[in-house]
Amino acid sequence: MQKFFTEAFDGVLITDFWAAYGSVAAEDRQYCLVHLLRELDDVDKRNVSAEWQSFARRLRALLRQGIHLRKRPDFKPGKWQDHVDRLNKRLAKLASEEPSQTRSRAKAATAAGEDADVQRLKKRLAKHAEYIFTFLDYDHVPFENNFAERQIRPAVIIRKNSLANRSDRGATTQAVLMSIYRTLNLRGLDPTKTLVDALREYVRNGKLPELPGSPIANG
Repeated sequence: MQKFFTEAFDGVLITDFWAAYGSVAAEDRQYCLVHLLRELDDVDKRNVSAEWQSFARRLRALLRQGIHLRKRPDFKPGKWQDHVDRLNKRLAKLASEEPSQTRSRAKAATAAGEDADVQRLKKRLAKHAEYIFTFLDYDHVPFENNFAERQIRPAVIIRKNSLANRSDRGATTQAVLMSIYRTLNLRGLDPTKTLVDALREYVRNGKLPELPGSPIANG
């Protein structure tokens, strides 16, 4: 898996902001805007400072403008490139804004220092700004990672219903089997039959066959 993700992944990787995903080498990236919007809502519940409210309002508006543009029925990558460029420039400006500017906008000039939540989100945006509106460069890339989360949901349900994995070995075994099962399923293959056939071949000649591709792709 390490070799695959560092040498062979040439697609668009869509993830949340978990730092570990940064080690995956990919042709392009899209960070999940649903996670980001949800985080803004969560912080709103505990942070009522004028500085945060101003920052969150402007960031939320930027994200929603990008999503609205993507949802247009006549959307085509590059058709509204000027709009996309302006969104990226506004995002970069928001991420690099000085604390005094933020407080001025929020009418909180007497605040000491920059709001911690604002500072944290600005650092994240400055680091990942080029991957916030990636979905506007492709017609097949979503602005959220819902598909990936739906793919891992069955494994989470199994772990919960079986009262969790009882050992590190058990956890590793489940992760490997679920990865193989879901991959075969996504390729339109019968996972059980494919695994049984592979084990039979292994018993006969001591070697596992290559992971089969989609039967449709194979003609």
